[in-house]
Amino acid sequence: MELRVIEKTDTELRIEIAGEDHTFMNVLKGALLETEGVAAATYDVNPEQSGGQTDPVLTIKSDGVDPLDALEAAATEVTDRTGALRDAVEAAA
Repeated sequence: MELRVIEKTDTELRIEIAGEDHTFMNVLKGALLETEGVAAATYDVNPEQSGGQTDPVLTIKSDGVDPLDALEAAATEVTDRTGALRDAVEAAA
């Protein structure tokens, strides 16, 4: 997975996530919205209005936490959830 920071301040992060689509981005956005200190999280994939950009750009606005720390916490949560799902599927088989 290739990441490119577009803009970062103490309370906002815009980062391009190469090669991902709506499936992954919706899961990550959902985890971010459940992360303490995240005020808003959204992403955009809109090539017509952004000069041909096709990789999603994730925007995180935080309230009192470093947005990179929030992204790390959300990514860890996604990993934990997918691991739990995998374990449940294996147990059901």
